[in-house]
Amino acid sequence: MSITQQYLLDTYRARQHGEPAPPAPGAQDWQVVREWRDYRLFRAVLAERPVRGRIRRALDRRLHLTR
Repeated sequence: MSITQQYLLDTYRARQHGEPAPPAPGAQDWQVVREWRDYRLFRAVLAERPVRGRIRRALDRRLHLTR
């Protein structure tokens, strides 16, 4: 059974029982990616490691230009 078929079956069952429909497959993928990134950055701060990323590089460039 494919993901789409399972989603349609779950939607049908939810409608029969008067429950809200489940979220569509893939609807929350970007939210999961953002939460994983935030968790990784949080763990880096707890471990007292420098946080890497676009903001960090931009701040480094800005600080090195003003010296």
